[in-house]
Amino acid sequence: MEAVLVDFHGTIAQVEDPVDWVLAAAQACGLSLPRLRATALADLLVAAGRAGGPLPQRVPPHLVEEWANRDLYEYAHRAAYTGLARAGLDRAGLDRGPDGSAASAAAQLPEALYDRLLVPDGWTLYPDTLPTLAALHRQRVPIAVVSNIGFDIRPVAEALGFARYIDAFVLSYEVGRCKPDPAIFQHACTKLGVPPERALMVGDTPADGAAVHAGCRAYLLPPAPAGTTNGLAAVLRLVGVDPSD
Repeated sequence: MEAVLVDFHGTIAQVEDPVDWVLAAAQACGLSLPRLRATALADLLVAAGRAGGPLPQRVPPHLVEEWANRDLYEYAHRAAYTGLARAGLDRAGLDRGPDGSAASAAAQLPEALYDRLLVPDGWTLYPDTLPTLAALHRQRVPIAVVSNIGFDIRPVAEALGFARYIDAFVLSYEVGRCKPDPAIFQHACTKLGVPPERALMVGDTPADGAAVHAGCRAYLLPPAPAGTTNGLAAVLRLVGVDPSD
């Protein structure tokens, strides 16, 4: 293997804990929530559909188009996830209390929840991420981040300290293709200047594994919560890199 393609969410980093996510967004809106209330609200919001979380149990009809295009357009990504958050908040009845100021703050919460995606504090690197990427970089193995995403992750990558190891960012909303489309993997290989058969795609979903249809090899990681080891370091053995070098 002469190059590594690597997914972002679930492979390099994980979104913050759902309760911390709700509490941070509420604080940004000037809304004080007891932790027990935030926990119940986080459960509803994750079920409704959280960016970086499991797929929503149901997409409301008025959001179907935005949902389908969420990884192709910035506006659709924001509209889909803020819309799903509003649906979850409506079920929670957060904006129905007698306090007008609280209701006003709650109305701002969907945007604040989404904005947590755009800041480094909303993400946690897996423990193996920096050592693994640094070892590949030292051995001059080119790396491309290949992500289905509707916003620019480069500022987050810079702040979290892994951008220095990345040779190319191949983001679905920029290239107009989403995994599992073979074209996005082929585009990444072209950016790195390697043929697909000499590239290894590393991810955590079947969409990442679809890189084999572009001619790449694939290595899929198990699901792992933030702060736990997800097996990323095994990539070094797969491409023949000694982490001590």
